[in-house]
Amino acid sequence: MTAATHSTLFPQVPDSADAVLEGLDPEQREVATALHGPVCVLAGAGTGKTRAITHRIAYGVRAGILHPSSVLAVTFTNRAAGEMRGRLRQLGAAGVQARTFHSAALRQLQYFWPKAIGGSMPRLVDRKIQLVADAAAACRIRLDRGELRDVTAEIEWSKVTQTVPADYAPAAAKAGRETPRDSAEIAQLYAAYEDIKRERSVIDFEDVLLLTVAVLQDRHDIAEQVRAQYQHFVVDEYQDVSPLQQRLLELWLGERDNLCVVGDASQTIYSFTGATPDHLLDFRTRHPGATVVKLVRDYRSTPQVVHLANGLLAQARGRAADHRLELVSQRAPGPEPVYTEYTDEPAEAEGAARRIRELIDSGVPAAEIAVLFRTNAQSETYEQALADAAVPYQLRGAERFFDRPEVRKAGVALRGAARFGGNDSLLDDAVDLPSQVRAVLSGEGWTPQPPAGSGAVRERWESLAALVNLAQDFAAAKPGATLADLVAELDERANAQHAPTVQGVTLASLHSAKGLEWDVVFLVGVAEGMMPITYAKTDEQIEEERRLLYVGVTRARERLHVSWALSRSPGGRPNRRPSRFLDGLRPGSTATAGRGGAGAAGGIERGLPGTRGSAPRRVQRTPARCRVCGRTLTDAGEMKLMRCDDCPSDMNEALYERLREWRAEQARSSGQPAFCVFTDRTLMAIAEATPDDEHELARIPGVGMRKLTRYGADVLAICAGHYATGDPDQD
Repeated sequence: MTAATHSTLFPQVPDSADAVLEGLDPEQREVATALHGPVCVLAGAGTGKTRAITHRIAYGVRAGILHPSSVLAVTFTNRAAGEMRGRLRQLGAAGVQARTFHSAALRQLQYFWPKAIGGSMPRLVDRKIQLVADAAAACRIRLDRGELRDVTAEIEWSKVTQTVPADYAPAAAKAGRETPRDSAEIAQLYAAYEDIKRERSVIDFEDVLLLTVAVLQDRHDIAEQVRAQYQHFVVDEYQDVSPLQQRLLELWLGERDNLCVVGDASQTIYSFTGATPDHLLDFRTRHPGATVVKLVRDYRSTPQVVHLANGLLAQARGRAADHRLELVSQRAPGPEPVYTEYTDEPAEAEGAARRIRELIDSGVPAAEIAVLFRTNAQSETYEQALADAAVPYQLRGAERFFDRPEVRKAGVALRGAARFGGNDSLLDDAVDLPSQVRAVLSGEGWTPQPPAGSGAVRERWESLAALVNLAQDFAAAKPGATLADLVAELDERANAQHAPTVQGVTLASLHSAKGLEWDVVFLVGVAEGMMPITYAKTDEQIEEERRLLYVGVTRARERLHVSWALSRSPGGRPNRRPSRFLDGLRPGSTATAGRGGAGAAGGIERGLPGTRGSAPRRVQRTPARCRVCGRTLTDAGEMKLMRCDDCPSDMNEALYERLREWRAEQARSSGQPAFCVFTDRTLMAIAEATPDDEHELARIPGVGMRKLTRYGADVLAICAGHYATGDPDQD
């Protein structure tokens, strides 16, 4: 690891206020030194906005202008708040409150509840969907799982826009919302939901904001107490504030104007939750004397990626587009974006997995690669394809790193070893810090090699491996560091929610990828009907879809792969076309390029499903249909099992066990993890379908041409009962 990497991971605290400003560009420095009055920072993707605002806070604290406890910095995710706290700590500004709107409001509500309302505060529910289901039952309205989620989203939108049940129908119509049920029914469900909460004495996350607003509005003494505590406010991602959050911010501020907001209208992608860029765009109207700084120097992406991002926005329409920022890349040139067309979605997933495998084999860390898609439902196809290609991956949106049970247990074990290490035989042969950590975590399930499979066991191993890697980095950056020093570092990171990097390709929806970045990004499913998504009808909705693609493009530092499929399922009618957002930006459809990335830069590659070089063409498959009811399957999970989720399984349990035994033999003989032969899900699908020939076997997703050629005869023999597992003469 280089010295530069060491300083990035564990930087030294600046020794003075002026030292905090070192390394900032002129615009970032202007932000950092604008400590009085209203400040509006218009910051494009990759321009270092978090760096600018954290250095602004740290400079004010180190210069004695701001007191740490008087500053409240708010953002929208726990991860972003944790990153901000971590950076402030590294800059010598510990003690500054950096929280989400909900977290800050909840602390205030808990503190003032006895004084403002009296008694004990109602219990906060983590998930409201069960309450919505109970409300539906009370109203005698039948909702399926999808409708439950949609109605829940409508209730959340109503609350953040401060819409009561009686006003829901006209408010939804005015906002142009496509309601999942009749608006009168949703209003009825919303009212019943509120009744159930009152009966059970519980509140939801939106209530936290609503109740805090109510307390601050009704109790001027409490409002003044809060304002006496917090003198300076910083709001990140200001384009995403809802009317309710804006009202809370106004109550925190009172008549003062010590407010710094940071945002980019071109990254407004949460309007369905009530977010609006109007507060950002109207900031100068509300604060005529505001200092306005634009950050357009893009330090993240190459000129080629930035050119595509700027091109997307150049075609945009609407108010946000009128205020777009033209990014200027500060990086050296890189490869042109690669556009690839596939025949169907499984082929697209296999093509992406193949390229990712090649990138990893060439030395690109798996953690620096991401696959981004429009909807979470697309994830499973890529999980399967990456597992088949023996590529480790992680899903965004999972439990926070330091909250994971295995991480908490590992922390306890490391703390105990640090305290009593001299009496621990595990540490006898461990001569340095990384060796000590490996020795301790081996007792918690860590092994030098990852386990086979891609489920919970693998996820636990990845968490422990992340701690091992962190120990290696920590020891390299701080020679002579002890186990106790590492435990202290972990405690500080846990408090700041500053998680180490998990080594695996990231699978994420475009929404959950906001605020993140990778060296290589695969934007998949960029076809009409998915990008923009089918239900985006109005001009405003279409433009938000364009901004969502813009966010996806700007996640890439160096390499960008954009792909689409002509049909959903193998053998389906090829009636799709690339997203309209790519018109005029991608090369013409007649352009060709060599396979394996050696062709013309930026050209469209034709992705033959399951092929590589001159390999034989994969067996053509007909549309996947449920073996039980005959319905055409479109869901990735259903396609894997060749049946609807609701249809009964007729899996041959004995056959499944024989397949698992055979797979274990293959894994042992080839020296690879079992899931690289076939995943559990593929074996289950085979055991349910019991194919009689290669054509039937090839129809099962997860059985590509390569695996059909290598394992097809064995699998068919097992299905026919003619293969004896455990035979040493078998390959």
